[in-house]
Amino acid sequence: MSEYKITSRAYTKMMFHAAKYPHCAVNGLLLSEKDSSENKKFKIVDAVPLFHQCLFVSPMAEIALLQVEAYANEEGLQIAGYYCAPENFNEFSVERCPGLKIADKINENYPNSCLIMIDNKLVTLACEREAIKVFQNIDNRWIKTAFLLDQSEATLDAVSSLLKRGAMKDIIDFDNHLDNPEMTWDNEHLNKDLKQIMAMY
Repeated sequence: MSEYKITSRAYTKMMFHAAKYPHCAVNGLLLSEKDSSENKKFKIVDAVPLFHQCLFVSPMAEIALLQVEAYANEEGLQIAGYYCAPENFNEFSVERCPGLKIADKINENYPNSCLIMIDNKLVTLACEREAIKVFQNIDNRWIKTAFLLDQSEATLDAVSSLLKRGAMKDIIDFDNHLDNPEMTWDNEHLNKDLKQIMAMY
């Protein structure tokens, strides 16, 4: 089994995406450094929010995947996983993960990829513990695996403080970009802010 490390940036952006659209399922892509594996440890350095409307394989999803792949290559990164939050508050089974076929496709191209499911019940203003579960594909089955949240306590404190301020409204997903091309899904504005905020914790 592999072990995955999730950076503060990746975790925060996943939480923002889920919190911005609590009435919808959401999904996105996970990025790692190229050849980041070392002794079966993999570092997820960023999350790219995709959709909160149609999360399944579609022409828009294919376009998004191509654009994110090009962006990742420019940044020296690679698509290394998929995240989702189901629409149903109480649903938490991998089989019901919206857009699971996208995760399967990523795994075909990158066998060490991971699937992260957000537990809606744990996405709260208090952020008392990690609101995610990480899965690895073994023999064509997604199996729960170990993960480490970078600066765990500080990350949870920062996310809690930011959610209380309503900072989740600043996250931009691919759906937003399709509605207004001037809104960019790479969230560079947010990346800079998160770097400064985490430096304070």
